[in-house]
Amino acid sequence: MHTHLSKLDRLRAAYPAPSRDIDMGRELVTFLPSLRAFAISLCGDRDLADDLVQDTVERAWRAQDRFDRGSNLHAWLFTILRNAFLSRCRKSGREVDDPEGIQAGRLASAPNQIAVLDLDDLRRALATLSVELREAILLVGAEGFSYHEAAEIMGCPLGTAKSRVCRARTQLAASLGIVGADDLGPSCAERAAMHAS
Repeated sequence: MHTHLSKLDRLRAAYPAPSRDIDMGRELVTFLPSLRAFAISLCGDRDLADDLVQDTVERAWRAQDRFDRGSNLHAWLFTILRNAFLSRCRKSGREVDDPEGIQAGRLASAPNQIAVLDLDDLRRALATLSVELREAILLVGAEGFSYHEAAEIMGCPLGTAKSRVCRARTQLAASLGIVGADDLGPSCAERAAMHAS
């Protein structure tokens, strides 16, 4: 976090803010945690995620005069981050692929309860999704963007965004073995143990 703040100070010196009544630096700092979480989920690598967030902050700062005051800064930043990620993928000639969940597995701490194991399963399942499906479900499901906002961030029609989220949910459910609502939450044995006490 301190790296981003010191970088922000350097950006302020190199690119003076246009005269406007928004403090872009303060706004950027509030979104760093969610930007980093989204970047990690997209690429599966904390170091690369930090680089993506730094690129996003730099690009946003340099382009702040193009930001429409009153529009959704959060969505604008996510769009910049997504574009930075896709640019890196194109430059490397491949998309980040982690079908075995190796990169995603690095994100987890040692399991000490069932919820942690469930989270590990979810991370592995997310890693099997294509980048398009993964970003769609993360934007809507994890970050809380509306379908319309997610479509704008991904640069696709609203129907495509809805379709991607639906396909991602279906694939995640299949990967996790979820058939119905009873498969969510505690298992039958856990529910029985809770009711027995």
